[in-house]
Amino acid sequence: MYKVFINEKKLILSETPQNVERNIAFEENLQFDIALDLLQNTSTKDVAIYHNNLEELWLNYQQHFQVIEAAGGIVLNPDKKILFIHRLGKWDLPKGKIEVGESSDIAALREVEEECGLTNLELHEFINSTYHMYHIKSKPVLKKTYWYYMKHDGIAEPKPQVEEGITKVEWKNKVEIQRDVETSTFNNILLILKDFLSKHDIS
Repeated sequence: MYKVFINEKKLILSETPQNVERNIAFEENLQFDIALDLLQNTSTKDVAIYHNNLEELWLNYQQHFQVIEAAGGIVLNPDKKILFIHRLGKWDLPKGKIEVGESSDIAALREVEEECGLTNLELHEFINSTYHMYHIKSKPVLKKTYWYYMKHDGIAEPKPQVEEGITKVEWKNKVEIQRDVETSTFNNILLILKDFLSKHDIS
């Protein structure tokens, strides 16, 4: 199953119908545009497109849109707090576009260093990918973000990359995440946080 967020609404690509407002049996690529139109221009909150061959469905979906790849990190410090940035009125995780010829793990390290002003990051395992869609010059774009687990054992204070619109960088514990982040972030960030926290204990 794949989940793609569009204006904080959810598109599911799956092998079977789902418990959503609208299910669409996949027959042709035009149905991708129909699903996006429902999510962008109606009150429909979630749509599923289903097909018995999920990987074929997902391949067709990716080929139907321009794909941009990004990478980011969930960073833990010695106090088992997670690093967050604040941008455009929302809490977020540091991430950014992968440059030409750059691997996703190196891009993730670079983006965390740049956006948070930190060095000496220790790269651990790949967590998962998230997907969301937006528009460039009125054309829909699928953004795939690769997420990596990292550690920072230094004592340097993080500093926001203000030229990228980041106003704050903060370490947050579980209580602060529930209080501050979960009430003011994006659905794909909630999704990757849930994935990470199901495997790692934090303070």
